[in-house]
Amino acid sequence: MASRWFAALIGVACLATVGVYFAALYYFEEDALRRANARASFYESTLFSALDRFEHLPFILANDPKVMGAVDVDAQNALNDRLEQFADQAGLEAIYLMDTSGLTVSASNHRAEQTFLGHNYSFRPYFKDAVEGRRGTFYAIGATTSRPGYFVAEPVKRDDGALLGVIAVKLDLSALQEAWRLGGEHVMVSNRDGVIVLSSDPERLYQTIAPISASRRAEIEREKQFGSEPLNELDWDRTSSTHLNLGDASFLHATATIPQQGWTLHFLANTGPVTERATLAAAVGAITIFALLLSAATLRSARLRAALLASQAHRRDLQQTNLELERAQAELARAGKMAALGQLAASVTHELGQPVSAMRNYLAAAEYDATAEDRRATLERLQSIVRRMENVTRQLKHFSRHKDETSENVDLRAVIDGAALLMRHDFEAAKVRFDWAAPKEPVYATGDRLRLEQVLVNLMRNGVAAMSEGSHRVMKATLSFHKDVARIDITDTGTGIGAQTIEDLQEPFHTTQPSGKGMGLGLAIAAEIAREHGGRLLARNGDAGGAVFSIELLRSVGPHQARPHSPGERRLVLGDADAS
Repeated sequence: MASRWFAALIGVACLATVGVYFAALYYFEEDALRRANARASFYESTLFSALDRFEHLPFILANDPKVMGAVDVDAQNALNDRLEQFADQAGLEAIYLMDTSGLTVSASNHRAEQTFLGHNYSFRPYFKDAVEGRRGTFYAIGATTSRPGYFVAEPVKRDDGALLGVIAVKLDLSALQEAWRLGGEHVMVSNRDGVIVLSSDPERLYQTIAPISASRRAEIEREKQFGSEPLNELDWDRTSSTHLNLGDASFLHATATIPQQGWTLHFLANTGPVTERATLAAAVGAITIFALLLSAATLRSARLRAALLASQAHRRDLQQTNLELERAQAELARAGKMAALGQLAASVTHELGQPVSAMRNYLAAAEYDATAEDRRATLERLQSIVRRMENVTRQLKHFSRHKDETSENVDLRAVIDGAALLMRHDFEAAKVRFDWAAPKEPVYATGDRLRLEQVLVNLMRNGVAAMSEGSHRVMKATLSFHKDVARIDITDTGTGIGAQTIEDLQEPFHTTQPSGKGMGLGLAIAAEIAREHGGRLLARNGDAGGAVFSIELLRSVGPHQARPHSPGERRLVLGDADAS
């Protein structure tokens, strides 16, 4: 009888140990996936910053009078030296000017043995895009130097719109790959065709994660994108959305997208540490369970004295188990904090990366501004960029301490004008048309004008993000009032808010954007500012699609009592999207 009872306990203990192992495996695997997603977001942010750093430089060069005037041999020779100096200062591999046929007429590497001068690049997609009047981007192995790089091109036009040529820059991303390799982590980036264009392991470069059709391979060969690389398939097998086998190794798989280039960043985390931690947890559980069984057997055989010894051993085992659990909890808390810190750092890097990059380009261009008007225009652009950066840092300060407001009678028309001015570059970059018909008469509310502008900037920025995948991109602002309530509506033609409520949307760190594209604080801050002004924030789906975000405030009496009005006194339109 005793032996059967003991055998049953041993069987239960074994089943419990197996259960502990699988529960621990699931727990530690989820923790590793959270950390892998945070690392993928971080690497995506650094890659985006590297690509975006010189995104606006070709546009600035395309409007440089010396570039536009390089139509004869003497001007082209002088431009060679200017481009060489600019490339050295900016850390670019090359800057070069092509005529309308694709022939390179000026280049920063004109002194190099493998110079771009005299070579025709009309077969490159970035040249074809620029000739058609839009910015061209392309990653390829250099047809002249055989070194890979990221190309950005802009059309060079006369004042009457006639095409003069194409200006292009080439970025060398080898330093970024080397940093990934030295970091000891598995990172790689695939393009739209599934070809690996960047990797911490050089042996994986130019392999594919999916089959490429024969017609697409022929097109890649015509574009000479990857030279003579065979584009073999990578030996990997995706067993689930979060697991894959690469050769003989098993990995957790986290991804992040770089939508402008159509790239996908892959972060691979080895599953070995997860299995080891789960095994250790199961061993600790087994020891605890068998220790309990041993204590029980000892109690049955040794009575009082044995019961005392078993109790002491049991207490020591429980203390050890509690210590292990406390350590595991502390480690989990640290991991959670590091994951949140990684996501926040990626978001801040992304939010500040573009204005810092644009500021650096404008400062570089300012060295060559010929007139006082050019310098004044550059200073105005820099001031606008600084205000955008202040808005980003103000979001973080808002949650760390309360800031006393300076209340005054604010004309809400001026608030909308100010927010639209801050967003002008965002509208232009995203090809969004901003339509705003100001009332003839002012509509006043009591509050802090800059903080109210911050609310509208957050709403407008969310709307721009929501329209990023659509072809019809129009944002409209309206100002109205009823009795004692003034109301500002921001309407977009994006994806709408679906079944979400305003309470869901204004939850801190809640975001529908891809990881690294936003901190999830915008609507939370906007709602808090509205409440501090005695108002409220509203959101709904638009009748014709998109979303409508509204802020309602108590009206106040300014220099003149507001009266009923009709739109059309003056209209502000920003952006160049087709609003039809």
